[in-house]
Amino acid sequence: MAEDLAAALGTLAADPSRRPLLVALDFDGTLAPLQDDPSASRILPDGVDALERLAGTPGVAIALVSGRAMHDLHTLAQVPPGTFLIGSHGAERARVTTFGLDRDVVRLTDEQADRLASLGAEAARITRGRDGVWVETKPTAVVVHTRLAEDSVARPAEEEAIALGERLGSGVLHGKDVVEISVLRASKGEALTALRDELGAPVVLYAGDDVTDEHAFEALRDDDLTVKVGPGETAARFRVDGPDQLVATLAVLADEL
Repeated sequence: MAEDLAAALGTLAADPSRRPLLVALDFDGTLAPLQDDPSASRILPDGVDALERLAGTPGVAIALVSGRAMHDLHTLAQVPPGTFLIGSHGAERARVTTFGLDRDVVRLTDEQADRLASLGAEAARITRGRDGVWVETKPTAVVVHTRLAEDSVARPAEEEAIALGERLGSGVLHGKDVVEISVLRASKGEALTALRDELGAPVVLYAGDDVTDEHAFEALRDDDLTVKVGPGETAARFRVDGPDQLVATLAVLADEL
């Protein structure tokens, strides 16, 4: 863990006026190493322990902020009760309870539902004849995945998906090997800001690895702790090499608190 990040964590933990603290984290590539098969993603075991310790600390709230649909995020993420789950880049939200999910229901207008169906049909046409390209349908969006495709196949598929989104979608997010086309306007930054305001959190620690996480970094304040996981240009204040180092950072924060 970088020395300046360690110092920032120590300062944060020593100041009780900076509570409640919201610890918000992306899932894939941040808490869970990236997998070719998205269903194989799991939080690193040490990460499960760190989240449990943080969730049990007075004045600390935990949230996962992911592009995954809420159902998938809840199924794959081992998180303690009380954790907020923000799925579909902010379009879905729930809170984990001992008995399941206490979730906000997403309701589409008839026009949005029709547009979502059209997006699904046209996105399916983009995948035809392209090995390693597939479509995922979410409650508010359609996603074209290209992680398993050769670059020569992935690039034109993503370009066509972006063009489709500009024509039929309300929002287009181009992340790592994915193009997500939503019929609702949502972003991780907007969702994170709304949660922070509800909790009255003076400080947010947010970590993420993808292009879509930049929306969250940019929406946060200069005195928040923003952490880029892995390489790439970023608006984050700090950087760690990968999920292992991010999980170690969370363990240090739990120790300091």
